[in-house]
Amino acid sequence: MAVNNMRKPHLVTGGTGLLGSHIVEQLRRKGLPVRVLCRPNSDTSFLTSVGAKIIEGDITDSSSLRHACQGIDTVYHAAARVGDWGPWSEFVIISIDGTQHLLEAAASAGVRRFIHISSISAYGHVNGRGLVLDEQAQLGVNLSRWSYYSRAKVAAEHLVWQMHKAVKLPVTVIRPSWLYGPRDRASMARLCESALKHKLKLIGGGDNRLNLVHAANVAEAAILAAQNDKAIGEAYNVCHDGYITQREYFNYIASHLGEPEITASVPYGVAKSFAFFLECIGHMTNAKRAPLVTRYAVWLMGRQCFFECEKIKNHLGWSSTISYEEGIPAAVEDYLTCSGPRTMSKRTVQPTKQGHAKETV
Repeated sequence: MAVNNMRKPHLVTGGTGLLGSHIVEQLRRKGLPVRVLCRPNSDTSFLTSVGAKIIEGDITDSSSLRHACQGIDTVYHAAARVGDWGPWSEFVIISIDGTQHLLEAAASAGVRRFIHISSISAYGHVNGRGLVLDEQAQLGVNLSRWSYYSRAKVAAEHLVWQMHKAVKLPVTVIRPSWLYGPRDRASMARLCESALKHKLKLIGGGDNRLNLVHAANVAEAAILAAQNDKAIGEAYNVCHDGYITQREYFNYIASHLGEPEITASVPYGVAKSFAFFLECIGHMTNAKRAPLVTRYAVWLMGRQCFFECEKIKNHLGWSSTISYEEGIPAAVEDYLTCSGPRTMSKRTVQPTKQGHAKETV
């Protein structure tokens, strides 16, 4: 076990995002000093409310990164170009070049540990009924030309491992899956809005097991890895909180919204083909907004393969603190609270517990 210098601060990038904000929150709960790298004019109200110190800078600005890394114990690198749409140049500048700049700044400053947040999508868009993948799986399999998010994650990881192999930085890579939780303004908002408009549909039969994980559980895993020297040079999937199917997840959400059970579905192949058609139109017209659905979204929700995370349980003793039964209703409630009275007024039925998402971790 490593012994942290309790007086040295921890640096978090991407702190205004879902996972980054939970890493900051967990560190502050432990009484650790935290710096958060934020661009000017970012909404830092939550971060300051938990006592984090805001350092103005940008992942694309090398000089601000060198300043931010001075005197730091551990860097938690959660900043990235998120989403599955946008110009490739943005993914390069933010996710790839930004990671390189931060690695160099951290190595130069002599930080004790570097925790890099990657994604299970770095494995590529693999699929297959009964296929279970762990950290031994190859990265970057079956990626399409426009799989910019996943391609950038693969490239960023290669930079991290190169720095580690050059014995310049003690690193650990955390690979989360589909994140949810309080302060999720992306996927949870879309799912809730679709359910409220009665437009939410299952991809395929809905019986596929989801890789779904609460952001707070991933934050705990990242901090646990930073505090244990056994994690140096290791990659860990942190990609589920037990057993839940796509149908169960969607109906947890619908139930808490007071909406009827989700039964409508679209065959996986049809959804994927339709998404490809929309992507082609979007790229042909240089659309700035993402299509209604993308192949990445179809794969995320409807894939038949599963990613396992036994390694971090066995190596570091990690387990999920927040279950699906607790976490999903709380995340929906957080969305409703933040979306205003118009959305709140649509809920006319008291929520009930839906499904049987038993815990297996």
